[in-house]
Amino acid sequence: MAGSGGLLSRRGLRGREAELAELRTLVVSVARSGGGALALLRGEAGIGKSTLLTEAVELAEGHGYSTGIGRADELHHLVPLSSLAGCLLDGVRPLLSGDAFADLARRHDQRIRLVERLAGVIEARAAETPVLVALDDVQWADPLSRFALRQLPGRLRSSPVLWLLTGRTGPTAAGEEILAAAGDRLPVARFLLGPLSAAAIGRLADDTLGEDVDERTRSLLDGTGGNPFLAVELLRGLRTEGHTAEPARHATEPAGDPTSVRTADAGTEPGPGARSTAHPAEDTSPSVPTGLVSGVRGRIESLGPDTLTLLRMGAVLGRRFAFADAAALCERPPATLVPALDEALRAGLLDDDGELLAFRHDLLRQAVYADIPGSARNALHRAAAHRLVAAGHRPIDAASHVLRGAEPGDGEAVALLRQAAEDVLPVTPGLAADLMTRALELVRPSEAARFDVGEQAIVCLIRAGRDREALTTCDDLLAAQPPLAVFGRLQATLGGALWSLDLAEELRRRAEAALAVGGLPPDVGARLAALRALALSRGRDLGVARAAGEEALAAAIATGDRPAHVQALSALGEIALNAGDGAGALARFTALSVVDSAFRPEEVVAHQHTDRFDSAEALLRRAEADAGSHRQAMFLWAQGQQHLGRGRLDDAEAHFVTMEDLEDAVRIPVQQVNSRVIRAWIALLRGKRAEAGEQLLAARERLAVKPNPGNRAAVRFLEALVAGHDGDARSAADALRRLQEIGPFMRWRLLRTWVGTAVRTALSAGDRALAEDLVAQAAAHAERNPGVPTATGIAAHAAGLASGDIGALERSVSLLAAGPRPLVLADARVDLGRALLAAGRTAEAAAVLAAARDAFAASGADAAAADVRRLLDGVAGGPGADAGSTPGAGPGRTGAVRDRPVQGWEALTASERKVARLIAGGHTNRSAAEVLVVSPHTVNTHLTAVFRKLTVRSRVQLTHVVLARSDGE
Repeated sequence: MAGSGGLLSRRGLRGREAELAELRTLVVSVARSGGGALALLRGEAGIGKSTLLTEAVELAEGHGYSTGIGRADELHHLVPLSSLAGCLLDGVRPLLSGDAFADLARRHDQRIRLVERLAGVIEARAAETPVLVALDDVQWADPLSRFALRQLPGRLRSSPVLWLLTGRTGPTAAGEEILAAAGDRLPVARFLLGPLSAAAIGRLADDTLGEDVDERTRSLLDGTGGNPFLAVELLRGLRTEGHTAEPARHATEPAGDPTSVRTADAGTEPGPGARSTAHPAEDTSPSVPTGLVSGVRGRIESLGPDTLTLLRMGAVLGRRFAFADAAALCERPPATLVPALDEALRAGLLDDDGELLAFRHDLLRQAVYADIPGSARNALHRAAAHRLVAAGHRPIDAASHVLRGAEPGDGEAVALLRQAAEDVLPVTPGLAADLMTRALELVRPSEAARFDVGEQAIVCLIRAGRDREALTTCDDLLAAQPPLAVFGRLQATLGGALWSLDLAEELRRRAEAALAVGGLPPDVGARLAALRALALSRGRDLGVARAAGEEALAAAIATGDRPAHVQALSALGEIALNAGDGAGALARFTALSVVDSAFRPEEVVAHQHTDRFDSAEALLRRAEADAGSHRQAMFLWAQGQQHLGRGRLDDAEAHFVTMEDLEDAVRIPVQQVNSRVIRAWIALLRGKRAEAGEQLLAARERLAVKPNPGNRAAVRFLEALVAGHDGDARSAADALRRLQEIGPFMRWRLLRTWVGTAVRTALSAGDRALAEDLVAQAAAHAERNPGVPTATGIAAHAAGLASGDIGALERSVSLLAAGPRPLVLADARVDLGRALLAAGRTAEAAAVLAAARDAFAASGADAAAADVRRLLDGVAGGPGADAGSTPGAGPGRTGAVRDRPVQGWEALTASERKVARLIAGGHTNRSAAEVLVVSPHTVNTHLTAVFRKLTVRSRVQLTHVVLARSDGE
């Protein structure tokens, strides 16, 4: 509301002195502390949010901030990054150039990478000067901007960045999801603006009309309900037009056609039967006070007819619009409407920034729009869409108008929505799915194009993680009895959703049914054959599955169809993993990553399964340098597995936490359960039983979301692990038996390195049959992987445990010592040490146990190391707790084991200390990530832990701590 000129330019500040003081304190605090903060101003339309935001920007600029202010627009809320555009491009020193922004908004193909780029840009500027990012009307923010705003404040909490949002109150509080995403990582402030007091409204009247305001005017002001915008509009009319306006009332009338697309966030899947044609976003069809409509109508009736038409066409286009576009809708040459434009500007209804026109306040636009006859709105929106496309705008720029104006059978609208969906799919798959669902609704059932449109809708729904909706959409199309070729194509397109929903048997049935009907194009047949092989990988006859996969691969190569080629190799890799064939899985996933580099993480994991950790490390470094070629979450999973195998528990956990955060961000869970199982195991190794229990609860919650056999097996194993730790051997063994009913251990890839734990659990419960079954599985796995030290060593370990054979245990230690996994070796050494002690060979036992203790201590498994130390304490003449270090103990780690504190510098892990020193030395998250050869997201995870353990909230404070530490050292 500021900036309209005259005495009214600061009218919204009347009665807002307390809020303004709080904002001033926030601005000063961020600048002084060097840490970030997030604030949300909420209230009804016209209550003064925009004025306070503008004042905050001026305050920030006065304190040396680099500022960017953006405004979300009701009719542009679908365009990716349109809401953040002003925040990034405006100001004396824009955060981004126009070309750089265009690259981000149009060409970037990963949301996570986009957030990294934005974080890097803002972080770099914040290293020079505090930054204010202000966004008005967040309730209309586009999905990609909302996604970025949920990530960025927390990511940049250590930099002096103040995020200031305004949003309208409504059924769902605009902006609250952004504050919730920030959690407790940075200070959050909420301002709820209520009506101004009668005294404040009176001061507004005095400012405008002087102190001789009559009772009639004050009575009229009472009708505004304390809304400063309505009061100011009334006063403006009294001052400039010399007549009395009608009192404003709080009755409302609709401001627009509610029909629009639901702007779902990426990965959000509605419940069964949910449709995608609800309201587009929070408050996107707001109510306009009747008094304002009447007041605006009274003001524009005195304007010329051309001016009225221009304003109405502008209101259809949005709050900000191009003069040429409005003239085109008026069907007039722009030159003939210049006098009308001048009149609208003089009347204070429009502003001109030299490039675009804008209604002075969105309530004015909505009031003009509400005064357009309802029967004309749809036609005008259709005309607006046609005009925007004809003028060279992107299809997504016209999508809002299509959604408001299109009617069933509108082929042009369907074509435009399809193109818009294709354009935004890489960065906002949820929006793409919404657009395609609406496009499908616009196609009449009898139209041949319905199947093509439906197929594209299914693709978008699957990419958005809305698999149930994709299944429903596909079945609706199949019910129309499409031609055989279309039938097969639809089933092939749906395959990914069925696999994600863990409906392997349903996938097999559908693929075989489509193949059986015949008449399929070769490429479709190859894709269906590959999907059938993938479904068979979950069956018990993996020989049949492998044969089906080989046939599918041959068909894919013969047809030259890349999707079929990728699917067939993926199926064969999955079959090999389920069969425990490490070399076979490695061959398949290596070939797959050549065809599609997005599957490089699977190749890395396959190298790890065959103990080729050096090769895996090289692949990880190459993939990190080749940003964007892989799926970020799966890449982090592979990195976590690398650290876990090498015994670097702190780094492993950091990568798993980061992976979980990214999967939560895109709302597509894949490895959530497995990650929680590993983190619980790490917690037990550290002696943190309560934390392990929390991880078990989290794993069960995630199992409810994705209850596939693999996740069920993982949770059963974790239940066994926790029960065994608690000494409840019977419950632990029962969990293992129930796990066996789900599927063989090796098939579900659970016991690869945990066979020893499972065998000990079975023996403790007196269940020899279970123990022997586990030994047999380990032996079979070793036979399939004869050149893999971990596989052969674990088989010998399991056999030695079950039989009490010291020779087998010694052989297991010898085999595992040739492998790359120190914790697996340490576990075997503990069992060998116990056996040697029982045999009275104490000197040998002491040496073996000391080596195990030091390996656990070097890995950060402090509780496991302490357990071994207690064994050593009981060995007469043994090394005891005070023994010196042994080979492999790691720098600074000796036989003396102590718990790591939870606060202070000593609580930091080695990687956290590296990150702390780099950040204190002036590195950004991105440059620190480059030094450490990890992702910026992983650096952020480490930095979060550093801030928590050191009780700091900014880089400035962290630098003081690091410098003081350096001085002391």
